[in-house]
Amino acid sequence: MEVVAVDIGGTHARFAIAEVADGRVVSIQHESTQKVAHHPSLQLAWQAYGETLGRTLPPAAAIAVASPINDELIKLTNNPWIIRPKLIPERLGAETWTLVNDFAAIGHAVAQLGDEAFVHVCGPETTLPDRGSITVCGPGTGLGVAQIFRHDAGYHIIATEGGHIDFAPLDAIEDTLVKRLRKDFTRVSTERVVAGPGIVAIYETLAEIEGRAVHRMDNKQIWDLAFEGKDSLAVAAMDRFCLSLGAVAGDLALTHGPCGVVIAGGLGLRLKDHLLQSGFGERFVAKGRFRNLMASIPVKLITHPQPGLYGAAAAFAQEHAH
Repeated sequence: MEVVAVDIGGTHARFAIAEVADGRVVSIQHESTQKVAHHPSLQLAWQAYGETLGRTLPPAAAIAVASPINDELIKLTNNPWIIRPKLIPERLGAETWTLVNDFAAIGHAVAQLGDEAFVHVCGPETTLPDRGSITVCGPGTGLGVAQIFRHDAGYHIIATEGGHIDFAPLDAIEDTLVKRLRKDFTRVSTERVVAGPGIVAIYETLAEIEGRAVHRMDNKQIWDLAFEGKDSLAVAAMDRFCLSLGAVAGDLALTHGPCGVVIAGGLGLRLKDHLLQSGFGERFVAKGRFRNLMASIPVKLITHPQPGLYGAAAAFAQEHAH
């Protein structure tokens, strides 16, 4: 069965044609990325995608959105589009459809993709377990978190707002960072630190500690400098980001009681080579009396180029398997 898979974020809407069968994704093709700003609504972006293919789109939709899901009105975060689920058949011509949170979609992708879609980060070099809980977390514009529970009959995905738990500083540098963030946000969540925009506060905190003048830059500028290795302070900020991400991922693992952890998100993939040589792994296991337990958990990074599209299609395949 053919399905239009859609992954909608704050800046881009990604489309593809997925083939699904027996509750799983068979293939993904005809991928296209469109800027949200170029279209006033999902319906118009949907129609534009059909025009690029020069064909009638299949009457089935698998849609992942960066927002909590409800049956009445979905307002996307950092995106002017609104979606009224009850109008999907009328607006998109879809006879069958699935709506899923964007990180729940990532969870579906993790649950269905093979070992070749992951690289090892830390812990035992084993495959992800066939049974039990797996935590998925990923830094991007925000910090997405989901939980997979695998069992003999298949798997379940639990969408969470785990990125909004309190950030726990672990050393003097992070104490200073949280103090700085409290000037703007009374409550400092993990997303304020280990999501893409968090690099700004980290960079400015390190500059303050070094006694350097703070040059105001946006997070994209700092990340570019860090990856290029042209600014030692930006590189140090990236190192600190990886440390904090390791600690947060470990906290989520303790909360979910998982047998495995997967790092996802656009920034997570971009950090792939750096994570492998950073202090991420040491911070992940540094949980006092539970250090041995943490060291027994395999941590992977998903490398599939479009896990949101794949996961949206996988969610549809699961919902409409029978």
